[in-house]
Amino acid sequence: MRMTSLFAIAALLLTVGAAQSLAQQPAKDVIDTAMDAGTFKTLIRAAQESGMVATLKGQGPFTVFAPTDEAFAKLPAGTLDTLMQDKQKLSALLSAHVVSGRLLAADVTKMKSAKTVNGQEVTFTVKDGAPMVNNAKIIKADVLASNGVIHAIDTVFLPKP
Repeated sequence: MRMTSLFAIAALLLTVGAAQSLAQQPAKDVIDTAMDAGTFKTLIRAAQESGMVATLKGQGPFTVFAPTDEAFAKLPAGTLDTLMQDKQKLSALLSAHVVSGRLLAADVTKMKSAKTVNGQEVTFTVKDGAPMVNNAKIIKADVLASNGVIHAIDTVFLPKP
């Protein structure tokens, strides 16, 4: 009888632990999380125009180095309009900001580089105490989503030809 009680308590603790773990898991994917943030309108529009929304709503996990609207505003005049009209170039641009897997800031600071989904490498450094990916400063890290993580960056990096 006493052994049965111990098993029941252990099972209850495991169930409570699993429920707490599920409760901490974000419910929204990277696209919906980015939409809710309100600072990635241009990125969302680009994902819609390029047809990448379905991919980024997929199972993942993905790490998205997400340029903010302010980052897109820093592009030379006409660059964004030109990109928005060329689905292939737009997809290449967005793919240069996505890495397969969930890389939290603690992971990134231990790495030198990672391969993006378009096959190019992004490099990680620390400059003046701030984590950097390529030439972009990570201004907000570890925005968790159900299928990955978003790191907001202050610069758009254009893919190499």
